[in-house]
Amino acid sequence: MKRFHIALAVRDLAESIDDYSHRLHARPSAVVAGKYAMWRTDLLNFSINQMPERAGQLRHIGFEDDLAEGFSSATDVNGLVWESFCAAEQDRKIVETYGAPVGPGRPPGE
Repeated sequence: MKRFHIALAVRDLAESIDDYSHRLHARPSAVVAGKYAMWRTDLLNFSINQMPERAGQLRHIGFEDDLAEGFSSATDVNGLVWESFCAAEQDRKIVETYGAPVGPGRPPGE
């Protein structure tokens, strides 16, 4: 399966989780309290990071692709970063970045 990936910066993570859960008709697949949330739908891999100073800005785009090996990123002619990764690699990077595994729709430890 191949899902389009969009990563945004948000002002308030909890408020954004509520809003985007309603818009996507799904709870996040992963949450790191106060920092990060990610949804995997049939078509979309959507992630948000709490970064009030950049709220509303696109961070990067790309593809979650079951056939991708590892993780790669490249910048296009317009300066936009495109990422390519498999779901397992993204899950590994979440643990690496935030220091704890995440569960479906809830912060670590809950």
